[in-house]
Amino acid sequence: MISQATLLKDALKLRPVEKAHLIEGLMASLEKPDPDVESEWEREALRRYKAYKQKRIKAKDLDEVLKKYE
Repeated sequence: MISQATLLKDALKLRPVEKAHLIEGLMASLEKPDPDVESEWEREALRRYKAYKQKRIKAKDLDEVLKKYE
């Protein structure tokens, strides 16, 4: 089994977006989603989508956002 120190050393070499995916996976393994929080995020996502469709907010292209973290 790989040591924690080696794992951390390797993880620090990842690109920012890869680190984010790794963190998400680790966090998901530690905690179960709270249904109330998930419900709030769903409502927030819908609110933002409606605002976008009504041209009250602007969106950025995914590639443009990801380039910031490469």
